[in-house]
Amino acid sequence: MSITDDDGLRELLDADTIAIVGCSTTEGKAAHDVPSYLQEHGYRIVPINPYTDEILGERAYDSLADVEEEIDLVDVFRPSEETPGIVENVIERHEKRGDAGAVWLQLGIESDEAAELAEEAGLDFVQDHCIKIEHDRLIASA
Repeated sequence: MSITDDDGLRELLDADTIAIVGCSTTEGKAAHDVPSYLQEHGYRIVPINPYTDEILGERAYDSLADVEEEIDLVDVFRPSEETPGIVENVIERHEKRGDAGAVWLQLGIESDEAAELAEEAGLDFVQDHCIKIEHDRLIASA
């Protein structure tokens, strides 16, 4: 289900563990600074990046399928054209493990195809919103 209202966003922000697909090792990039912000606000982040072993003190995984711990939300920092494949990976994980029930595409990332796939699979879905901005607006500043 596509989530656009504040109540729905607040509910997603109630997550504990957030997998960050495309998490970066480079300070100053949104894909590094946003996960850092999330950590600072009590979230457990699980970096997904096949090119490094560790980001922000957390083990980095090659793919979502490699993560053994439970994931509540998958936050995506990859180009829009890659998102349908990422959503398919989330769906596969959700069907096998029962976790990862939500996908959040960061600001500037959107895909009707990814939205349709998520909706058909019954996943919560947000696109073109920054999780840091929404957290700050709805939770931190509240």
